[in-house]
Amino acid sequence: MDVTKNRGAPPGVIVKGIPASSGIAIGKAYLLDAQYFCLLRQLIAPEEIEDEIIRFRGAVDTAQQEINSIREGALEDVPGDLPILLLDTHAQILKDPTLIREIEENIRKEKHNAEWALKTVLEEYNAKFSRIRDGYFRDRLLDIKSAVERLQRNLIRSEEEGASLVEPVILVAHDLTPADTLKLDTRKVLGIATDAGGKTSHAGILAASMDIPAVVGLKTLANEIRTGDTLIVDGGAGVVVCNPSREQFLEYNSKRQKYLYVEKELHGQKDLEAKTLDGETIRIMANIESANDLAHIKEHGAEGVGLFRTEYLFLRSPSQPDEAEQYQDYRKVAEFLKGKEGVIRTFDLGGDKLASHAGNQWPEPNPALGLRAIRYSLAHVDMFKIQLRAILRASAHGNIKIMYPLITTLEELQEANAILAQAKEDLRKEGIPFKDPIKVGIMIETPSSVMIARELAANCDFFSIGTNDLIQYTMAIDRLNEKVAYLYQPLSPAILRMLQRVINAADEAGVEVSVCGKMAGDPVYALLLLGFGGVRELSMDPHSIPRMKKIIRSVRMEDARKMASQVGKMGSIMEIHDYVLQSVKSILGQDLTSDLFEDDI
Repeated sequence: MDVTKNRGAPPGVIVKGIPASSGIAIGKAYLLDAQYFCLLRQLIAPEEIEDEIIRFRGAVDTAQQEINSIREGALEDVPGDLPILLLDTHAQILKDPTLIREIEENIRKEKHNAEWALKTVLEEYNAKFSRIRDGYFRDRLLDIKSAVERLQRNLIRSEEEGASLVEPVILVAHDLTPADTLKLDTRKVLGIATDAGGKTSHAGILAASMDIPAVVGLKTLANEIRTGDTLIVDGGAGVVVCNPSREQFLEYNSKRQKYLYVEKELHGQKDLEAKTLDGETIRIMANIESANDLAHIKEHGAEGVGLFRTEYLFLRSPSQPDEAEQYQDYRKVAEFLKGKEGVIRTFDLGGDKLASHAGNQWPEPNPALGLRAIRYSLAHVDMFKIQLRAILRASAHGNIKIMYPLITTLEELQEANAILAQAKEDLRKEGIPFKDPIKVGIMIETPSSVMIARELAANCDFFSIGTNDLIQYTMAIDRLNEKVAYLYQPLSPAILRMLQRVINAADEAGVEVSVCGKMAGDPVYALLLLGFGGVRELSMDPHSIPRMKKIIRSVRMEDARKMASQVGKMGSIMEIHDYVLQSVKSILGQDLTSDLFEDDI
């Protein structure tokens, strides 16, 4: 993106997106966008020119190293000569003395920062080559563009890694990967707004876990604002107000104060038992990303950890965490819970959850359907066994359970259990203590696992329904793609019938069943889940726990069952949607509904 063309959004413009994390944030925008290259034209002082050239040459060296690394992998893994020739072409461009000289001359003569010098030189090449119709020269220009973009990424990355937020801001980006969020100083992030993403995007999931208001799926916001613009992020309504008027500021500030008041009231009830008016108890658990989130679960009244997403251990550094490092993190969870349950999910990197990882240099054409989750673990048995050993060792210090993600066949579950048995035997031989037997469960996330739920139940101790992926795979959508976000429909009769089928299979087999997807943290959907019967545990981001406890303590399970029974007779999403919302309003009463549901009902 060329910021010289971006003069900031007109005052008072409201941009509609997708709600991702509730709350209202008001503050200055900070644009962070490596996807579209947020390029600022900066004039540098004469004494800074040589340092800027050194920074540029460092980006060239890094790009050369990246290409060499990819080339070595390609020689082993990719058939044919074409990929090697393309990489060699890019490497030669990065060594081209004419290109390098022109960029450095632009820095020296025009006193431009390296990013802008790259952009300027590329535009000059584009003007020259656009007049030539020969296909070879057009392809040559594409090669130059690819090489220059690699340099831009390295320059932007070096700036971002060296920079830190000096004051609280609202972070605006095209998208944020899990790896991006790990670099954030969350104390300086008031809110998050991204162009990409759907209702269950990772930016939203992580924002919710950190109590940061967030709106995703804004499409072009990063092109329309600039760093320093005043923004309002309303995570409940899913809107961003750019450069608000005085009236808008007062309106949202009042709304924010009401939100904070309700949150304070809820916080006072966080440690109460989640028991319905007719005496049924529901366990409310927390989803966490790392041991650093343990303070959040205590603060919000969680009764345990229903989902520990261990993949973030693998994202926080370029190298794979060893057994000792993983053990220390898992042990912290076990000891912190003091006998309460903690469910540790094994490695779930791959597909949409994997930004970059050592040894994964070649992107898959359709990663959400590729080598991810349990498939990756079974393909890398040594890595998988290290993780299982670390979890088993931690189980000696508390009530830990193991959960495998994305099980789609009975054979996958049986193979994973066989590797677990080997890990146990190894620890016994070494005299290392662990809990045995230890409960082992699986994520139900695909139509295939729903259809064989009875067979799977016979080989594990519990189910956890991951509604985010179940909806994605059932509705055939990319749940992170804002263009098809409208198809992410938890109230689709197809989804609801699948949920009922899994719950019934778990009941018949006598295995526990919980829900840990986004549906679990939404009171409207949660009441329906409880009404299906069998679900007596919900796991969600810590921020949602007090509100969910308040809801459960205000309803009768009998009313939830009646609502679920009626929904089972309906075949239209809109019919179900309208009926469920009206039923929830009737069950809770208007005052409680308006206080607890913000704009989502």
